Amino acid sequence: MTSPCIICVAITGSVPTKANNPAVPISVSEQIESTHEAFEAGAAIVHAHVRNADETPSSDPDKFAALKEGVEKHCPGMIVQFSTGGRSGAGKERGGMLPLRPDMASLSVGSNNFPTRVYENPPDLVDWLASEMLAHDVKPEIEAFDLSHIFKAKEMADAGQLAGTPYVQFVMGVKNAMPVDRDVFDYYIHTVKRLFGEDAPWCAAGIGAHQHSLNDWAIAAGGHARTGLEDNVRLDRDTLAPSNAALVRRAVELCEKHDRPVARWSEARQILGLGQPHGTGKGQAA
Repeated sequence: MTSPCIICVAITGSVPTKANNPAVPISVSEQIESTHEAFEAGAAIVHAHVRNADETPSSDPDKFAALKEGVEKHCPGMIVQFSTGGRSGAGKERGGMLPLRPDMASLSVGSNNFPTRVYENPPDLVDWLASEMLAHDVKPEIEAFDLSHIFKAKEMADAGQLAGTPYVQFVMGVKNAMPVDRDVFDYYIHTVKRLFGEDAPWCAAGIGAHQHSLNDWAIAAGGHARTGLEDNVRLDRDTLAPSNAALVRRAVELCEKHDRPVARWSEARQILGLGQPHGTGKGQAA
C-alpha cells in the first residue's frame, strides 16, 4: 500500500492535566512548542483545544487566535483544526472561534454517553456549527462516536450543510460509548465507502491504551491516524509519553511497518480538499 497516511496530533484536549503527565501542553506557548515538535516528527494536522491558566478548558477565541498564529508561524503549511467539543463551552460558545477561519474544525453530529456525563450535541446546535463552518470556509471533521453519526453526516452532506466529501473520524474506546471492536471498525469503513465512495478519506482515534491499536488498524486499512496526549498520556502501562512528538513517532513507525508513506502537509491538504496556506515555502518541505 503506497497511499500517504495523514497523522493528526491532538495535543492537549480538555481532560488531561500536568498531574496526569507533565508533558501535557497547557499554555499557548507550550502548545506551539509541542505542536512544532510533532510537526517535525511527521504530523500534518494539529487538533487543538485551549486551556485557562488553571488548566480548566476554555473556549476563548483570543487564545485560539494566538495558538493559530503561532502554529502558522512555526509550522508553515500544517493543517490547523480547532475543537468545537462540548467540554470547553456551552451552546454557541463552542463555535466562537470559527470566524478565525482555521483550516478545519471538529464537528460532533450526534449525542452519546461519556464516562460521567452525556455528551450533548442537539440538532439545532449541530446545524448552527455546520452553518458557521460553511460561512467561514472551515472543513469539518465528523467525529463518529456511533454508527448513526456516519449516517447523519451523509444526511447533512446531501442537504448541502457540509461542503465536499465529509472526512469522518471513528472515535473508539471512550467509556460508555463505542468500545474498541474490530468488527465494528471494519463495518465503519464499509459504511463510509458505501455512503461516500471508495476513495473517501477517513481517520480513526483510539482512547487511552487503545490508541496504538487503532493507529495500527487504521494505517493497515488505508485510513489516517490520530495520536497525541489528548487521547493517551502513556507509551505503555508503566511509561508516560515524554511528548506529543513521541506519540507521533510511534505512528510513523506503524506507517513504515505497513509500507505507508507519511503524508506531508501539502499531500494532506490535497487528500482533504483544502487550499494552500499562507506562507507556503518555508519550514518543512511540502
